[in-house]
Amino acid sequence: MQFDLSRLGDWSSLPFFDDALPSIASALATDSRTILPPSAQVFAALERTQPDAVKAIILGQDPYPTPGHAHGLAFSVEPDVRPLPRSLNNIFKELADDLAFQPSNGDLRPWADQGVLLLNTALTVPAGEAGAHAKLGWSTLVEQVLQRLDDHPRACLLWGKHAQKLGAHLHNPDHLRIETAHPSPLSARRGFFGSRPFSRVNEWLIARGDTPIDWTGTS
Repeated sequence: MQFDLSRLGDWSSLPFFDDALPSIASALATDSRTILPPSAQVFAALERTQPDAVKAIILGQDPYPTPGHAHGLAFSVEPDVRPLPRSLNNIFKELADDLAFQPSNGDLRPWADQGVLLLNTALTVPAGEAGAHAKLGWSTLVEQVLQRLDDHPRACLLWGKHAQKLGAHLHNPDHLRIETAHPSPLSARRGFFGSRPFSRVNEWLIARGDTPIDWTGTS
């Protein structure tokens, strides 16, 4: 798998791209399975939301393992995907309860364009094998991204124990930290539903004199 790193912008200064990516790329190049998302979309979240533009961070786990779903942003799918993945459907249920809005599709790129970093903690997955690349080495990149974003207060939406463990790399006491259960069907009713993350982020941004996120934006 070959990567075009020319669109990384300020993220390209992270040591990961020189120190760790070559071994990951070599491992992927020798893997005969279909790897998702396509190589041109693996770093889409970073390309689309540059460090200084990040207002909020949402950490996912790994890309959707169904071909045609993942396009490089956590929880997001291509606009024509039906039905929506169950975790995303639960996110939209909470959005509807919180802000009385239901998006028309599952493409979250408009969120990314407003400063919401939608970062998976593994950036690739073999088709049909969820979690298979969890230990491939992508966590090094995620740790460096979070350390880079620790310089200024951000809204950090840490859904589930996996994201909360990685959130230990965020030390700035002025971050807004919203830690709840994951929106998956197995855990959403254990604290994700009713957590009002979208309005709480906006209230925090407004209190800081910043522009709120238009969570109703769709592609």
